[in-house]
Amino acid sequence: MEAKKDFTLLRSAYDAEAFRHLGHQLIDLLADHVGAAHTGALDKTIPYRSPDAELLFWQDDFSAGTGDALGFFDALIGHSIRLHHPGYIGHQVSVPAMTASLAGLVSDVLSNGTGVYEMGMASNAIERIVTDFTAAKVGYPATANGHITSGGTLANLTALLAARQAKAPTPVWEEGNDQRLAVLVSEEAHYCIDRAVRIMGWGAEGIIKMPVDEQFRLRTDLLPQYYQEAIDKGLLPIAVVGCAGSTSTGSYDDLEAVADFCEQYNLWFHADGAHGGAVVFSPLYRHLAKGMERADSVVIDYHKMLMTPALNTALLFREGHLAYHTFSQRAQYLWENTPDPEWYHSGKRTFECTKLMMSIKVYALLRTYGEALFAENIERLHESASLLANMIADHPDFELAVVPSSNIVNFRFIPCPVARRDEVNEAIRQRLLASGAFYIVQTTLRNERYLRCSVMNPFTDSRTFQSLLEECSRYGREMAG
Repeated sequence: MEAKKDFTLLRSAYDAEAFRHLGHQLIDLLADHVGAAHTGALDKTIPYRSPDAELLFWQDDFSAGTGDALGFFDALIGHSIRLHHPGYIGHQVSVPAMTASLAGLVSDVLSNGTGVYEMGMASNAIERIVTDFTAAKVGYPATANGHITSGGTLANLTALLAARQAKAPTPVWEEGNDQRLAVLVSEEAHYCIDRAVRIMGWGAEGIIKMPVDEQFRLRTDLLPQYYQEAIDKGLLPIAVVGCAGSTSTGSYDDLEAVADFCEQYNLWFHADGAHGGAVVFSPLYRHLAKGMERADSVVIDYHKMLMTPALNTALLFREGHLAYHTFSQRAQYLWENTPDPEWYHSGKRTFECTKLMMSIKVYALLRTYGEALFAENIERLHESASLLANMIADHPDFELAVVPSSNIVNFRFIPCPVARRDEVNEAIRQRLLASGAFYIVQTTLRNERYLRCSVMNPFTDSRTFQSLLEECSRYGREMAG
């Protein structure tokens, strides 16, 4: 007779008391890390290592054996970029508020997928509340509807699929795509728009990139010209994408003008507010997104200026029923094909089926602090970016690319030969990365290299900016010889 197994490892992996003990230790470890990062007690924003060195470290760790979960967590923290550090002025990723992070832990423990109602009862209902609330802040009517998905890239793709379903002459979802469809978009739009167009099979010619003005805003005066040129080439533009906070500069397109054009030509108007759409929560800055309420669809990332861990994005439709037409199909084992749109089955409107309980992270912040928390963060980040821009404008070593309209600031070191400016500014960024004291990125504007700061940490202040500019100036002068 076969001996009965006791499944010791399985039992230990699900032991509630062991979880309690490790959880307390981990929370202490994380709290110490966040506290030290906030105060600047940690000397580095990024403990940078080369890719090969980092891989070798974790290969050695993986070979070290089992049994030390806390040691792994400690090493992981030590080898990761520190978003809570004031020196983090890099990519557009929020500094997560602690309550939202704890909601993420709850989501992982409960692991309720939200594709079908029974698997995510609370989170589906909460998602409806959060998206309805956000749609109302945008200025959408009661007919609006939406869902939360994993990031702006997936949300923008889903919005353009909805545009195709609504505006293509023949129903692509049912009959396939033999049409030369296209979308008009700013050359400063996020690369995911280009990617979405190619995924849909429209090819390189399907994305019509339009020039921008001195403030890096879409030249809306050229929309009729570019539309007609596309028609003359045998293309059929069905949508225009307006940026509510472009990726490189954070500039806001004239969304009112885009809306007027789309209404005149019967096109779908999609507002990519992944970064800047959050201003709808701020009485001081919501005017920047004026016209967004006229868009057929809107994307807003909660994980950018709304203090929520990544990834967490709202995709909203002014006429909510259009969201259900995008993926019109039947999955017999999940739900019946009923005339009722069934908002509580989120899998009917999104690529994702077993979706994380993303809504509870946003809801936890709203439930704990109210929407005023979002307003404070947005206003703080905008004001800090304006302060940094003024300091750059007053500094003889730097040139500001454009007066920022959001929390993104671009500048470059100029006391060197023009032919070497790109090289010197790239080298400054690399020196900053190697030192680890600050984390900033770079971008190319009008074929010139700029240092790019996204002020994402509400505790980044003038002292941090002053130190950053001093370091950039020192490195620049060394590189310039």
